[in-house]
Amino acid sequence: MTNIHLIGGEKGGVGKSLLARLMAQYLIDQSMPFIGFDSDRTHGALLRFYAGYASPILIDNYESLDTIVEAAVENPERRILVDLAAQTNAGLTQWMEDSQLLEVAAEIGLNFRYWHVMDSGRDSVDLLRRLLDKHGTHLYYTLVLNQVRGDDFRILDASGEKERALSMGAGVITLRRLHETSMNKIDAGSMSFWAVVNKTEGDNSGLRLLERQRVKMWLKRAFAEIAKVGV
Repeated sequence: MTNIHLIGGEKGGVGKSLLARLMAQYLIDQSMPFIGFDSDRTHGALLRFYAGYASPILIDNYESLDTIVEAAVENPERRILVDLAAQTNAGLTQWMEDSQLLEVAAEIGLNFRYWHVMDSGRDSVDLLRRLLDKHGTHLYYTLVLNQVRGDDFRILDASGEKERALSMGAGVITLRRLHETSMNKIDAGSMSFWAVVNKTEGDNSGLRLLERQRVKMWLKRAFAEIAKVGV
């Protein structure tokens, strides 16, 4: 079975592209072959930070989306990462429905997992409810609790949607917040996480000794969370 990882959440600014970068770096570090697809036409993180592993896709173009499945079937040992830009679920869902993709996935050796990246707000919970209503057990899920705007997820806990997802076999991971200054330096230098941690010759991030150490610890914790649910 080929694992196709859809990294979404619909809402902008919740950390979808950050998770895509983390997963790409995790797969590289674990020597797991993969290919990435980036649907963000203007700020594609995989294309920017991991260009050697990524290709662009157009959500409103079926032929473009078809290349995801073609890549998976071509090399079953290779993981597939799909970084979904905000407000692209409608186009993705229509493509899946018209292709009856989730219904035939097992027959053609595909395993779809949707990584629902959330902040602590109500919007993310409402979007999770719609996702579960729409796809039910046709998808596997991982809820990604990103502490980018805070670590109080009481709205999710009180909603019942987390328990509902867990009853469908979902995994849950938490991404701690990295100090904003450090993340801004990494992004300004357009550097992969590997380049930052290993301080390569072309490192122009300006990260100081303890900043770099905090990034290392943050990555270690994030990778442990990803390993917990598996890729």
